[in-house]
Amino acid sequence: MDDLDAKDFEVTEKRLVDAMARNWWLFLVRGITAVIFSILAVIWPGVTILVLTLFWGAYAFVDGSVALWAGIAGNGKSRGDRWWLIVLGVIGILAGLLALVSPGYVATVLLLLIAVWAIVIGIFQIVGAIRLRREIEGEWLLGLGGVLLVLYGVLLIAQPVAGALSVIWMISFGSFVFGVLTIMLALKLRSQRRKDVQDT
Repeated sequence: MDDLDAKDFEVTEKRLVDAMARNWWLFLVRGITAVIFSILAVIWPGVTILVLTLFWGAYAFVDGSVALWAGIAGNGKSRGDRWWLIVLGVIGILAGLLALVSPGYVATVLLLLIAVWAIVIGIFQIVGAIRLRREIEGEWLLGLGGVLLVLYGVLLIAQPVAGALSVIWMISFGSFVFGVLTIMLALKLRSQRRKDVQDT
């Protein structure tokens, strides 16, 4: 019975990796979006917390939409295996909509919102990396991105009196690192996809 359960688990992991590899470009979009957001947050002249809130809201919405699409793409049988991507996507979309619809309100709690978002998203990425550790070579990128997001969220909570400029730099740096790691993961998934195609 235990052997049967282990085989079922391995099949589930394989289906999840296959689905992610087929949609590697979605992870690339997530990474590029994060990098663009981080650059805009720094180079935008006279950026205010309100403008930054709108930037972040747009980024969180796009990131959530891409993650949700990655979670539901593919055949129906394996969709349940990608529940963490679906949850990740829904959280991102809701947080982004909140920031875009009520930027004035969100700006007052921007640090807390971003911190909670980073911690929750980071935990789900760590869970995903653990599940994929036997199936994909670049799972550590997903896991490292998750760990950095959690640490990033904790750091934001621990610095409640940081000035506006410090907040902008912290948010920009965290988004940039996350974006680069996600782009690297996307390229690993593309390589995995090409290898799978050649093996068939």
